[in-house]
Amino acid sequence: MRFLMTAREACEEFHSNLAAALEAVPLAEREAADSQVVEIFRAHGGAGLLVPAEFGGMAAGPLEAVRVQRMLGALSPSLGVATVMHHFTVAMLFSLARTADRLSVEQHKVLASIATDGLLLSSAWAEGRTDQNILLPSVVAERVDGGYKVNGEKKPCSLSRSMDLLTASVAVTDDEGRASLALLLIPADSPGITVEPFWSTPALAASQSDLVRLTDVRVPEELVISSTPEDLHRLDDLQTSGFTWFELLVTSAYTGVAASLVTRVLEAKRGSESDRAALAVRLQAAIDLQEGAARAVADGVEGDEAVALVLVARYATQDLLAAAVDAATEMLGGMAFVGSPDIAYLASVVRALAFHPPSRGSLATELVEYFEGNALRLS
Repeated sequence: MRFLMTAREACEEFHSNLAAALEAVPLAEREAADSQVVEIFRAHGGAGLLVPAEFGGMAAGPLEAVRVQRMLGALSPSLGVATVMHHFTVAMLFSLARTADRLSVEQHKVLASIATDGLLLSSAWAEGRTDQNILLPSVVAERVDGGYKVNGEKKPCSLSRSMDLLTASVAVTDDEGRASLALLLIPADSPGITVEPFWSTPALAASQSDLVRLTDVRVPEELVISSTPEDLHRLDDLQTSGFTWFELLVTSAYTGVAASLVTRVLEAKRGSESDRAALAVRLQAAIDLQEGAARAVADGVEGDEAVALVLVARYATQDLLAAAVDAATEMLGGMAFVGSPDIAYLASVVRALAFHPPSRGSLATELVEYFEGNALRLS
């Protein structure tokens, strides 16, 4: 179908044969807790999509990345959602690397290895706590000789069993009392890191979203990337970059899931032509919102405007996908629903978009104030 055609082309351009490799595995196996989709993704160069070219990556732009993520969501919802965490972490990591005063030899080596060695990144930020800014730390870092000592937990933490690096953002204060943001690069095999069961639902089980606990984990100074002092109460350029990427990609991944359901309706010619047209229009409208936002970001829209743009696309998409999935499920009919678990699975997974932060209600006041002409603040 047309709404997946461009997505598949983008996926093939950056990750040749990845789609075919995923399609060779039945959907139920792709989405199982012991699924191999993450390793298939790694083997096809998935880790380097947003890594800059000077670090050996593919340097995909926002539009290309949105399309790739839509295809991954259509092929494997778990993979689509899990890799959002990797990609947005990579985007923020390299944004911070560009604003940092310098990179140590060890830091440069680690960053270069993401694409060349297929390193997968997870995060110990606040994603998973619906009413909070995803960029707030979910761990506590204590300054010690030679670096930091980190304690805390992240639940859920996608890619928990496949991650090579766990990243954590922390607020630090310099000798003059000025606050700034630092990013800790924590090797996944560091002493004190444990992974514990957390994810109880079969939905998105292959995303490896378990609990990661950090107990007195030492992070040496050479694996700490610091930014210049910034006002932590306002979105700075660094936080905006990470937030924008997260919202764009997570929305696109779930749109891919909905697209796979709508495709089944159109291929089976269920319902009347007018019903099928209305269904496709809803889905295409969601795609156009996301791609429009991606094009704007690629053209230089940034700051509060970029964040507001992607949030509007995300919240509007939630409504469009909910209506599209309800209609698609009804049009496929009861026999299709009971004849295969795939339809019920895909329909339920789409609803999880609403669970990613920030929740619509938590930002209502901030969005109203922004549209009234004030600065946008996330808390």
